[in-house]
Amino acid sequence: MTSPPGRWSDDLLDVGTAHPVGQAPLPFREFVVKVHSRCNLACTYCYVYEATDQLWRTQPHTMARPTAEQVCRRIAEHAEHHRPSSLRVVLHGGEPLLAGVPLLRGLTRTLRELLPTSTRAEVVVQTNGTLLDDGVLRLCHEEDIRIAVSLDGTPQINDRARRDHAGRGSHARVDAALRRLTAPEHRAVWAGILCTVDVTADPLAVYEHLLSYDPPALRLLLPLGNWTHRPPERTDDDSRTPYGKWLAEVFDRWYHSPGPPVSIAFFESILDLLLGGVTRTETIGGAPSQLAVVDTDGALTLSDQLKSAYEGADRTGLDVHRHPFDALLDHPGVVARRLGARGPAAPCRACPVGAVCGGGHYPHRYRAGHGYLNPSVYCPDLMALIRHVAAVVRADLARVSGARP
Repeated sequence: MTSPPGRWSDDLLDVGTAHPVGQAPLPFREFVVKVHSRCNLACTYCYVYEATDQLWRTQPHTMARPTAEQVCRRIAEHAEHHRPSSLRVVLHGGEPLLAGVPLLRGLTRTLRELLPTSTRAEVVVQTNGTLLDDGVLRLCHEEDIRIAVSLDGTPQINDRARRDHAGRGSHARVDAALRRLTAPEHRAVWAGILCTVDVTADPLAVYEHLLSYDPPALRLLLPLGNWTHRPPERTDDDSRTPYGKWLAEVFDRWYHSPGPPVSIAFFESILDLLLGGVTRTETIGGAPSQLAVVDTDGALTLSDQLKSAYEGADRTGLDVHRHPFDALLDHPGVVARRLGARGPAAPCRACPVGAVCGGGHYPHRYRAGHGYLNPSVYCPDLMALIRHVAAVVRADLARVSGARP
């Protein structure tokens, strides 16, 4: 079926005409494995538990060992077929550390034992940090697993949203985990900090606090809103760009800081795209998605972030017990996120910053009744930020050019 003009949802995309003739689908390079479906925190903005999709309630709490082993076999099968030099496996949740060290160790070892020798596996645990202890650190060193920790800023800022089920803030516990990771003996297993932007917070206070841990990388994440469920402070007034201004303030501090800056893929990608390069993240630039997600029961799903749109938005009807990952490559929801320059809505393709923005992050485009063929709900903010970064780069280039004899 061909999608009607001006809209599509995944089941309306004509997969046969969407694939370029003679071009094989891109293989998956990142696998998010939901080893535990529950969490010991109750973050108010969580796209898994607080959004419209509540299907997590039907999932097993912990991934069973036979399911974990089958996930590893399917990833190895995919790698054997496509022969990537490397791939990334993210142990995720819920809170993945609730699954316990034995399951995480067994899954990681099985994965590496089954992968072809030509494929290297980077394994990362994405955790809220509250359960990080000696046993987890020992696991990560022994099995070459890296740890990414979520923190949204100072105690006051972080604990507005990132609280446990009793309403207690999480900052103190996460701070203790990050202090351990900053120790020289543990830096090798530290992947960095993830921060969801609270646009009501002082951007420089947030940035400087995160920087105080000396992380190897920062990921700044826009809240998972869309046109139907708008992010905080994102109104109909396109002249207001609160997220663009927030990010621009952090960008200026980051860009003009002396010495090598901390890696922030979102900013690095905008710079690369402005200078004719490619993006480093799926959240900007329109790069084709190479991500697959596996739930605790073995279900193969699309990006779990699609849960922010409507119930079942990430479901495919496939699972690792009956289907290889190659079966997921032809799912309309995967193909829709691999269309490159053809993927964004018509206004984005005509936009002067469209080549940099790429239509924005796919989940941010959803509008009930219109699917995903829309600009990002953050369109005004992205345009303001990209123009700001472009102006900073132009001024820098002008200074360099003017300084030459």
